[in-house]
Amino acid sequence: MTFGVLQDPVTYAIPAFVVFLLLEFVSLRVLDDGDGGQYAGYEGRDSRTSLWMGFGSLFVTGGTRAAALIGYAALYELSPLRLDTHRWYSWVYAVVIVDLIFYVIHRGSHRVRVLWAAHQAHHSSQHFNLSTALRQKWNPWFELLCWTPLPLLGMPPWMIFTAFSVNLIFQFWVHTEKIGRLPRPVEYVFNTPSHHRVHHGSDPEYLDKNYAGMFIVWDRLFGSYAEEVQRPTYGLTKNVATFNPFRLQYFEYANMLRDVRSATTLRARLGHIFAPPGWTPSTEPASELTSTA
Repeated sequence: MTFGVLQDPVTYAIPAFVVFLLLEFVSLRVLDDGDGGQYAGYEGRDSRTSLWMGFGSLFVTGGTRAAALIGYAALYELSPLRLDTHRWYSWVYAVVIVDLIFYVIHRGSHRVRVLWAAHQAHHSSQHFNLSTALRQKWNPWFELLCWTPLPLLGMPPWMIFTAFSVNLIFQFWVHTEKIGRLPRPVEYVFNTPSHHRVHHGSDPEYLDKNYAGMFIVWDRLFGSYAEEVQRPTYGLTKNVATFNPFRLQYFEYANMLRDVRSATTLRARLGHIFAPPGWTPSTEPASELTSTA
């Protein structure tokens, strides 16, 4: 099965994304109760940048998934295991295991600089609205590598991509300030706007928290959960003064390479690549405050 841009469920969800973007925009601009604060609502240049980054990710992701499909198909043929895609519980398993892998990838993307260099683009907006959900990275290579065990476990490649697309579609809805706390059982099990606002906060108490895709239970289990107690300050700990999507995608790679070239020891060079964001040879161990959330 070819899984290019046209077959991605995320592509089919785009009309719904547009409708809800417009509804949120009207809600913030016309019905806002006035307590939105400095970063409330939409800012034209910021939202256009998010849309361009989302548009670009469709093509980048489509191309890389098409390439990964070949490798996954080969691994799938090597495995004696087969997951029955006609059983409902197979889909439950696929959604849950893909979400767990997403949690691991996401956590690693905040704690390993070379991975953060790709992921930080999603956190570069100082606003938090549904357009922020579309501010996607153009470097999905790490997550594609992390999915390689799934075809060996008998999961068809097209099922892997479908489950992850469902995960991404779910995450679109949590990028909003217009939804407060949901009922307690929902907040306990699922990722919600309240949980994800924390994740996008650059405040010290919110850094490196709430990595969940769909299920916040992973954060509760693995010690990375934080409750929303105040409105977050969105963006990076050191924001980049640009709306250029190419610079936002790649500036941290350039910074990392500059630091590696200026390092005088092998240990320092490796630290600038694999240590948490903000690590320097003089910070041992790296402070939690050096990463962004």
